[in-house]
Amino acid sequence: MKPTHIEHIGIAVSSIEEARKYYEKVLGLECYAIEEVPEQKVKTAFFKVGNTKIELLESTDPEGPVGKFLDKKGPGIHHIAFAFEEVAPALTEAADHGAVLLDSKPRNGAEGLLIGFLHPKSTGGVLTEFCGGK
Repeated sequence: MKPTHIEHIGIAVSSIEEARKYYEKVLGLECYAIEEVPEQKVKTAFFKVGNTKIELLESTDPEGPVGKFLDKKGPGIHHIAFAFEEVAPALTEAADHGAVLLDSKPRNGAEGLLIGFLHPKSTGGVLTEFCGGK
């Protein structure tokens, strides 16, 4: 199963309100959605660049995944997300080919998408997200 496209690039930020100034003023992009995802302890903001999105991630809990990332590494690229028509079979196939899954089953993510993450130890050091429907 192949991804259909790069869905988004996730960037961890200390403050969406501060970070979005760069994307809006310097790059001229428009923030089209801000949403909190309580299950992931994160607030997100989205910008479109062609067919790809930039997702800013602000932690709502220092013990959440993004909070820990920011504490350890500081602001910066957090993950890359690939779109699939169906996330569950894509995760299964990735595991069958040796990827270590952080999510064995899809879970709810921002923008109503189903998501699942692959551990960076098995993806060349890049936290990878699969997202889509079903």
